[in-house]
Amino acid sequence: MNSRISDSFRLREGPLIVTCVVAGDPSFAESFRISHELIAAGADIIEIVMPFSDPVADGPVIQLAGSRALAAGMNTDRLFDLIREIRKETTIPLLIMTYANIVVRRGIRKFYRDAADAGADGVVVADVPLEEADPFCAAARMAGIDPILFISQTTSPERMDKILAKAGGFIYLVAALGVTGTREDLAPHTIDLLKVVKERTTLPVVPGFGISTPDQVRRYALAGADGVIVGSALIRMIGERVSRTEGSGQGIGDLVRAMKHAACCE
Repeated sequence: MNSRISDSFRLREGPLIVTCVVAGDPSFAESFRISHELIAAGADIIEIVMPFSDPVADGPVIQLAGSRALAAGMNTDRLFDLIREIRKETTIPLLIMTYANIVVRRGIRKFYRDAADAGADGVVVADVPLEEADPFCAAARMAGIDPILFISQTTSPERMDKILAKAGGFIYLVAALGVTGTREDLAPHTIDLLKVVKERTTLPVVPGFGISTPDQVRRYALAGADGVIVGSALIRMIGERVSRTEGSGQGIGDLVRAMKHAACCE
């Protein structure tokens, strides 16, 4: 399936920088402004996290951002409104990262139709295992949405092949076991896993979880990653600016530019 996501990877000059923000953190208006700043700084893809009351894949930084967003009134309708507003400003791919309860509550097919109508290009459902993924993947493809699936260090070769057969857009490589959050170094065996997955698929392979520095981006670029996902490092900066009331998006563009430079200067 041709999509904005596949086109972005096909036309890339270096690994893509996928930036992650929480929808509505700290408010709808600020969330839109932050997305605009990321785009201006050169973000290649934006992953927009729908805040959830029980975010089992997320560490404390994203959990706190989700609490701020929920307190500010973010909900699924507002998520789609936000994506619709961002889409007016850019043609880069926009992803949704969410949890199964949110999708099922709206209706699986309706969720993906509404996501497509708003301008989203891919959906990551963090807590749906392979055995339960078929209705989500089918609804995604019916709506023209890429179903983005995870592979981690605990994924067996047999299970990996089944995931690769269902996935679309790119493979989200879980680069560190546990929840999201910054890490000081690359997790052991992550580079080996990256190379194994790339040998088994033509889909782009994009590490996420724990990536927070330009040096980590450079090392993944040298190892052959097609992109990197940066979340907690950016979201922590947003939270720090909120607590100091200095303008919640300030400074995140500098980090994105540094990571873009690291990715392109292998």
